[in-house]
Amino acid sequence: MSADQAMRRAAVLGHPVGHSLSPVIHLEAYRILGLPWGYDRVDVASSELVTFVTSLGPEWVGLSLTMPLKAEVLPLLDARDPLVDATGAANTVVFDDGTRVGYNTDVIGLVRALRERGLGQTPRRSTILGGGATARSAIAALAELGAQTIEVCLRRPDASAELLATAGAVGVELVVGDLLTVSDSLSADVVISTLPTGVADSFVRHVPASAGVLLDVVYAPWPTTLATAWVQRGGTVASGLDLLLHQAVEQVRLMTGAEVSAQLLRPALEAAAATR
Repeated sequence: MSADQAMRRAAVLGHPVGHSLSPVIHLEAYRILGLPWGYDRVDVASSELVTFVTSLGPEWVGLSLTMPLKAEVLPLLDARDPLVDATGAANTVVFDDGTRVGYNTDVIGLVRALRERGLGQTPRRSTILGGGATARSAIAALAELGAQTIEVCLRRPDASAELLATAGAVGVELVVGDLLTVSDSLSADVVISTLPTGVADSFVRHVPASAGVLLDVVYAPWPTTLATAWVQRGGTVASGLDLLLHQAVEQVRLMTGAEVSAQLLRPALEAAAATR
């Protein structure tokens, strides 16, 4: 076995992290690539992150990061992709010759998930529901897709400073609205809901008769009430499982240097999700 094929390690970190399906995707990719690597779930709270990262040995190739660590990891990075600066979040760390390099693969995951579900042209109108770290990645993704103006609907419209900073960094105009008056916003060509499970249920009555493309970042339980109503009105829906898959494909490429088709990895992911 060559040095390049020797046992390496990676993991997804978060708190809590037991629900994560990331190991399913990465381990299936390693199997396809013929790599005898390991990939684990490790519950790491914000207060434990520095100790954990600085204790890792040379066998570690990278980390996937979920909440609440996407911002907390930034001071530990030696270098970062421009999207990390634009979004204020890194969901991936790659160890490269002793350096820690941060990436945000959620952006490319959102882009690929939307394109896979039929968003083939520049959206004339775009709406994001919610205002957390995923919403900042959604702004960057919509900018990649050519959007010029994006509406974001928040529970607290006055808490939009970080979203406005991301919009400025990627060169789009952001219109801030209120979730209480979301009705017309759902008639956009593409709607990305970053809201937690159940929060968007009350918006079902506002789904337009000719719905566009919806990406709902929830993947359990699935389908969500909003996703079901969207399909019933003729719309196209992408799920959080699609996002998880496509962002992980990019993580695999960054950590291994090899590419694996999302379609080869999807069956294992869907089988695991069906047992949840």
